[in-house]
Amino acid sequence: MVKIGFIGTGVMGTSMIRNLMQQDHELHIYTRTKSKAEALLRDGAIWHANPAELAEQVDLIITMVGYPSDVEALYLGDEGILAHLPAGSVAIDMTTSSPHLAARLAEEGHRYHIDVLDAPVSGGDIGAKQGTLSIMVGGDQAAFSRVEPVLSVLGKQIIWQGAAGAGQHTKMVNQIAIASNMIGVTEAIVYAEKAGLDPERVLESISGGAAGSWSLSNLIPRVLKNDFEPGFFIKHFIKDMRIALDEAQKMSLELPGLELAEKMYQILAQNGLSEKGTQALIRYYQ
Repeated sequence: MVKIGFIGTGVMGTSMIRNLMQQDHELHIYTRTKSKAEALLRDGAIWHANPAELAEQVDLIITMVGYPSDVEALYLGDEGILAHLPAGSVAIDMTTSSPHLAARLAEEGHRYHIDVLDAPVSGGDIGAKQGTLSIMVGGDQAAFSRVEPVLSVLGKQIIWQGAAGAGQHTKMVNQIAIASNMIGVTEAIVYAEKAGLDPERVLESISGGAAGSWSLSNLIPRVLKNDFEPGFFIKHFIKDMRIALDEAQKMSLELPGLELAEKMYQILAQNGLSEKGTQALIRYYQ
């Protein structure tokens, strides 16, 4: 049993915490709104009033919050978790965040004799519930080996990508691929409907062939049911695309497909859909 701290009990984090608790790990949690964690507390998770207090009680800490600014505030400063974790601990940030911030946190961690890994994930709410997330890890390889058994509870595809920041760069690759794919699968269904076809029958034909993708198989069925509840929020996808575009600009790399997807999702957000799932892209066409 490992004493694990987990900060972030959103759509993804709650399921990940439950999977860890099922393996008899002792879970210490913090979230800014305690009421959102009541179900986890009833099931045995231990509440802490602030991140610093939590950090002092655990062997390993996992964070999964919203934005790079949230990550920076959690980790750095006198009340940050790096200043309160015991020396020799490992911190794993699973937020999709900036590669440059990930490298900075790893450097700061060394000052406290703490290994900080960046380990963003892919697989959405389904992967979080089933423990089948793809986990992309950057940071010290020996530290990764130490925590890999814990990560294996959360995911099935767990790959060390390189030095600090490499996990975040890999997640940017993932998001770039998803962005253009979401346009493609959405336009395909719009076309099917306009042509008078049965979209569910069309989906059955194409999902197992060359057009098949995770988004086509897992998100388009939700679209056909008018289910736009978030497995992954539009507002967070926009954040990810902005990070990727900023990193691409630093590399003098032009990504027109990503630029188009970001503009389309920005329009949805401006029309009040930022809290919906990424499958709500179909609303752009409707």
